[in-house]
Amino acid sequence: MRLILLGPPGAGKGTQATFIKEEFRIPHISTGDIFRQNLRDNTELGQKARVYMNKGKLVPDDLTIELVRDRLSREDCKYGYLLDGFPRNLVQAEALSQFLEERGESLDAVIDIEVDKNSLVERITGRRMCKDCKASFHIHNYPPREEGKCDHCGGELYQREDDREETVLKRIGVYEEETSPLIAYYDRQGKIQKINGNASMEDVKAEVLEALREI
Repeated sequence: MRLILLGPPGAGKGTQATFIKEEFRIPHISTGDIFRQNLRDNTELGQKARVYMNKGKLVPDDLTIELVRDRLSREDCKYGYLLDGFPRNLVQAEALSQFLEERGESLDAVIDIEVDKNSLVERITGRRMCKDCKASFHIHNYPPREEGKCDHCGGELYQREDDREETVLKRIGVYEEETSPLIAYYDRQGKIQKINGNASMEDVKAEVLEALREI
């Protein structure tokens, strides 16, 4: 089964990706993992990507596409995979379509986990992390026993810069701008499976797996 996972920051994609990977026994492939692996292995592609990543820039489309093509050509992807973070835009989506066509393959589905913006902001801005042991909490869903202190080691809890409301709204805005054309692109192909991400983790899991089993 060949799948793409879409969803805004805070939609719970990582959790659902684990469930999908286990259910269908396919590799979960994220662009971040691909970049890091190539950097660790010091491959030629990794060396090219490092130039951009060290400057805090996005890796260009052509290099990202080359890295993903290389990863999807490996033996463990022979019978399917779950793509997360790729494609990021229409250029990458069309390159993926070309890659699949060359191999006589096709996508089975594009899972779009939809969550309203207010819920996303609440989910992300409520996160807290321990400065010492790195344990995670949430002021609403998993609060510490004592406000501002870690249950495990007593360390100080803090809010990551990425989890502040201003940053969160920017991340959501970038996602919406980049992803809305992708949703339209795959909707025209009849590949989109819309999932209600406002529900509980277990309910989202059930909806995702049911949708994929019916393909």
